[in-house]
Amino acid sequence: MTVLASFEAGRLRSCHEVFREPVGEADRTPRHTIGEVSAASGLTAHTLRWYERIGLLDPVDRSASGQRRYCDADLHRLAFLGRLRLTGMPVADMLRYVELAREGERTSAARRDLLLAHREGVRQQIADLHATLAVLDHKIDAYNGRLSQCAPTH
Repeated sequence: MTVLASFEAGRLRSCHEVFREPVGEADRTPRHTIGEVSAASGLTAHTLRWYERIGLLDPVDRSASGQRRYCDADLHRLAFLGRLRLTGMPVADMLRYVELAREGERTSAARRDLLLAHREGVRQQIADLHATLAVLDHKIDAYNGRLSQCAPTH
C-alpha cells in the first residue's frame, strides 16, 4: 500500500481522522508519532508501548532517531481494540484474537466464534443496563412527583 492510497480528496488523513474512522485499506506508511497516537486514541504512551510489548500491536517501525512511527493499520487495530476494551473484553481475549488474526484466513472461524461469544456477554450487559436505567427513571419520576407536590404555590 502506498501513501497515495490513503489520500482522501487529495490529502492524507490525520491521525485523529484515521483513528476516529478506521475504514478502507489502511496505509502502512509509518508516519504518526507516539504523541499523536496517544492524543487520538486516549491511550498513554506507556500503554501503547505495553500493547506493543505484549503483542496486541505488531512491532512498530522506528524513525532514524529511534522514535516510534505508527501507520494507519496500527490505528485501525487500536480503534478496534478500544471498542473491544469498552465492551469489557479481557486483554487475554484481545490478545487471542490478534494472535488468530496473525495466522491468517484459516482462523476466520475461530475469530468469529470468539467475537460471537463476546457479543453474547455484551448483549447481556446492554439488557442489564436497560433494566437499571428503567429503575433509575422510575425513581427519578417518583422524586419529581414528590418535589412538585412540595413546591411552594404562589
